Amino acid sequence: MTVQQSAAVVPEVRRAVPEERDAIGRLIGESFQADPVSSWVFPDEERRRVVQPRFFGAYLDAALRDGWVDVTDDLSAAALWLPVPSADDEDLGERLSAADPGNERTRIVGELTGRVHPADRAHYYLPVIVAAPGRQGQGRGRALLAPVMDRCDREGTPAYLEASSERSKALYERLGFTLLGDVIRLPEGPRMWPMWREPRS
Repeated sequence: MTVQQSAAVVPEVRRAVPEERDAIGRLIGESFQADPVSSWVFPDEERRRVVQPRFFGAYLDAALRDGWVDVTDDLSAAALWLPVPSADDEDLGERLSAADPGNERTRIVGELTGRVHPADRAHYYLPVIVAAPGRQGQGRGRALLAPVMDRCDREGTPAYLEASSERSKALYERLGFTLLGDVIRLPEGPRMWPMWREPRS
């Protein structure tokens, strides 16, 4: 007899609270451990494990302060959103650099992404979305993004992000994002895809 696997049940999505900041920071650090861009920015695996929570913590703190953070009920996935214009970009850039002083690659990523990030139109920016290792590909990303895409459509607000892998790029395309300008090519490293989504009427 063949037993069919039931589809994975995705936990409910809710707004994170400030008290969950440390748990979300750990989730982000673990989830980006194998990310191509993070692996380029922090080539040493052990150092990456230590530094990433501080690096992405700058985005997390900005989102908790100026935007919002959506999570699954079990804290197995999270999405950070920032309204643009919003947080003090100069302050955010300084905090990103301070996470790993002397690492020129953090500056390079910030400079290259900053060049293509639209500044002429208000939008919602998704700097980070993660699912815990072993939980990717189970619908958590879509569950986190769908309500915000609905909000964008209701408000008439565009959304912007940078995809760091072909897999994530494909998910964003299914949700209505399209490539914005040229692909970002990190020196002797991976690519990033700046993507924009116009609200749907």
